[in-house]
Amino acid sequence: MLPVRYAVRNLFRDPSRLLQAVGGSALVCLLTMGATAFTQGMSDVLSASGDPRNVILLGAGSESSLQRSEIPDQAAGIAAGAIPGITAWGDQLAVSPELHFMGYVQAGDQEPVQTLLRGISSSAFLTHPSVSLLDGEPPSSGRVMVGRLAWRSLGVSEETLAVGQTLQFDNQTFIISGIFAAPGTVMESEIWVDLNDLRTITQRESLSGVVLRLQEPDPADAQLFTTQRLDLELTAVPEPTYYATLSGFYAPIRTMTWITAALIGAGALVGGFNTLYAAFSSRIAELATLQILGYSRPVILFSLIQESLMACLSGALLASLLSSWFLDGLIVSFSMGTFTLRTTPEVLLAGIGTGIALGLFGSLPPAIRCFKPPLPVALRSS
Repeated sequence: MLPVRYAVRNLFRDPSRLLQAVGGSALVCLLTMGATAFTQGMSDVLSASGDPRNVILLGAGSESSLQRSEIPDQAAGIAAGAIPGITAWGDQLAVSPELHFMGYVQAGDQEPVQTLLRGISSSAFLTHPSVSLLDGEPPSSGRVMVGRLAWRSLGVSEETLAVGQTLQFDNQTFIISGIFAAPGTVMESEIWVDLNDLRTITQRESLSGVVLRLQEPDPADAQLFTTQRLDLELTAVPEPTYYATLSGFYAPIRTMTWITAALIGAGALVGGFNTLYAAFSSRIAELATLQILGYSRPVILFSLIQESLMACLSGALLASLLSSWFLDGLIVSFSMGTFTLRTTPEVLLAGIGTGIALGLFGSLPPAIRCFKPPLPVALRSS
């Protein structure tokens, strides 16, 4: 076997080619890590948004969109009295009538931006226990409560959505009364409005849905209720199922992210072929000499692969550092809200795996091609 120091020494023969190999590998690995973090972050925030003990009553035929759903206003009271097993705090049942509306909101001097407004009553805090008030008070007439990441989806500074600031919606001004957190969920990007205020602004008498919090994660009673009350035209969907459906809706976006990463990776791989072939072809005579000295082609090929792997894994290490510095904690907005990119072990493994693949498959074709000339021809090459 050729010593490892032989491969290390050859790496530094041409510093410009070494930098090109390391930089190209780092770029592809960083892109792969970004794509992994993106798809993982979007999937995690949607899956975490659904509570297994919550069931949503929506309009029949609108199972995948609360914004399009319409149900009678009296559905909340009828469901509260007819469905057994609803969680209660004192004499108040965890039944939350809600109105979801995608509207254009203006914060500060910025242009209006479309974001999700959720009209709620006080019972919303019973059905969404992950929501906690960080500052201020819950929404009331003329006052709204914003998620702690709503500033990101609106494209304004965090100070613009501080308690006491104002928002413009439908030519009306609302005072921000509070800021809430709902860790890991899309609710952190929403604006919660008093239900009656939002119904007045949108001129709707109906609701988007009713969220029920059950004592046990079993939606059977709620689903039975919807089949018995056909006059209400309802369907009962477990909250995790609802958000899983939304996750499937965004699957093409995640697929396009991976396709983009794959195309750029393929381009980098072709570029790597050219770079390595230029590096290996200048050493054809040297490789032939090694064969004359008794080293077999597989041994020499292994040494060339070592060189490529060291360069590409150096790029993967650099990409891991860049990911930890720049990607980790980055907040990304999408139509449902925001999510945070995290440099998880899975993301790091994706980057390292990409580096190994580039080093292995990028070196094989150029190295094998350099072995094609017969030894007498190879020895005479310069």
